[in-house]
Amino acid sequence: MEREPGPEGARRALGRWLEAVLASRGQANAVFDILAVLQSEDQEEVREAVRTCSRLFGALLERGELFVGQLPSEETVMAGSRGAMRKYQVWMRHRYHSCCNRLGELLAHSSFQVKELALSTLMKFVQLEGTHPLEKPKWEGNYLFPRKLFKVVLGGLLSPEEDHSLLLSQFREHLEYDDIRYHTMQAAADALARVADRDPEVSLTFWNNAFTLLSAVSLPRQGRNLSNFYVPRSGPSDKWKVAHLRVPVFLGGCTLTGRAPQLPLSLYKKVLVITHDAILPHMAQPTLLIDFLSSAYDLGGAVSLLALNGLFVLMHKHNLEYPDFYRKLYGLLDPSIFHVKYRARFFHLADLFLSSSHLPAYLVAAFAKRLARLALTAPPEALLMVLPFICNLLRRHPACRVLVHRPQGPELDADPYDPAEEDPAKSRALESCLWELQALQRHYHPEVSKAASVINQVLSVPEVSIAPLLELTAYELFEQDLNKGPRPVPLEFVPAQGLLGRQDDLCTQHFTLS
Repeated sequence: MEREPGPEGARRALGRWLEAVLASRGQANAVFDILAVLQSEDQEEVREAVRTCSRLFGALLERGELFVGQLPSEETVMAGSRGAMRKYQVWMRHRYHSCCNRLGELLAHSSFQVKELALSTLMKFVQLEGTHPLEKPKWEGNYLFPRKLFKVVLGGLLSPEEDHSLLLSQFREHLEYDDIRYHTMQAAADALARVADRDPEVSLTFWNNAFTLLSAVSLPRQGRNLSNFYVPRSGPSDKWKVAHLRVPVFLGGCTLTGRAPQLPLSLYKKVLVITHDAILPHMAQPTLLIDFLSSAYDLGGAVSLLALNGLFVLMHKHNLEYPDFYRKLYGLLDPSIFHVKYRARFFHLADLFLSSSHLPAYLVAAFAKRLARLALTAPPEALLMVLPFICNLLRRHPACRVLVHRPQGPELDADPYDPAEEDPAKSRALESCLWELQALQRHYHPEVSKAASVINQVLSVPEVSIAPLLELTAYELFEQDLNKGPRPVPLEFVPAQGLLGRQDDLCTQHFTLS
């Protein structure tokens, strides 16, 4: 069928072809013309063709005019002696598959409007296929989710070449449904494992798309009934339980096979940030992440700080025994610790790790001494948190109070503490003293000087909470100083009587005294 040139001509032609196909099976060949417009380079024409395909195949699915069952090859059916209705259904089913594949390709179109429309059309087909399955159920009441079509959607979203962050934000609205979340996790895990096994150097774009997708999946809590379905179903099923959700740990097979360190560092950090609260609680076997978190902890720097959260969950709830844990934690204490983005998270966890009263005195003394030494060059906002932190260590472990009550402290050039020693057991911190705190009592900032002067008194039994100080910034500290208001300035003891008013009396008094 001929059509007028231009988007308006395409719109009118598509409308005629749509009416013809739906009105008579004898006009079915018009589907080829509709699919041909999907290949157009004009985005307006493509959008009209997508809308037409949505109405066409949506109506055919609802009318049951697509073949149901294992789809045979088109050539075999057409050459056979089956009835005309069966041939028509098989032929139209193949056209439907061609349409879905083209819609999957359009998810990589240069126009976001085309991509958005293709995505919404594919998700409409997912819902219609679930309501009118194209597979024969194995038993009565069998729940059939269109997995193959859904994999086309996920395959387009997890592009290795184009950043789909904006398109994934549109897909996020579908993740409120329990079945979409379930099959997203299943399909994404398979895709991640397949890509990681096939290509050892996966593009950063693919990993970013995968992270954006899976981090948007909020898994429900254990025990909650799953009832919000995108594809309607009938009757309960034991399959739909939170415990059966397969969490791909974002990295799928890559993480669990120890290849995660090959990830870009920026993405590695993003994964570690959400591991402790968005991944571990939903895993049937959280201990599978021991190697992943251990290797991250061994990398040092900010990556090690972020791995602490996950390791703490495994040690606290799953009885993980990590050799040399405190030695590596001690090694993370360097001058940069006061300037990193995750400073508050680190000191919160360090406070938890050092809270046990069963820790040996030499270990606690080494941490206190290392922090005190680093405090000499720390900014004021960090000092206001570190100084109470050190005092809390002394409160918890009375054996370490010798660091502030040693009768004769060592000379500065004879301090037995070895700051270069990596093993806290060999640092000789318990033989030293916290002379650094006495030096900080002369700090230029009055609040720091006040905090350091606490050791001059008997330490109170209740600990000082450092939670409000963990995220204190230089700006907030400056604002606090400004909000204190003007302070009274001490004046001369004898108040002035004026410049000239009492001059004669003052002179007379001077000569009298003389």
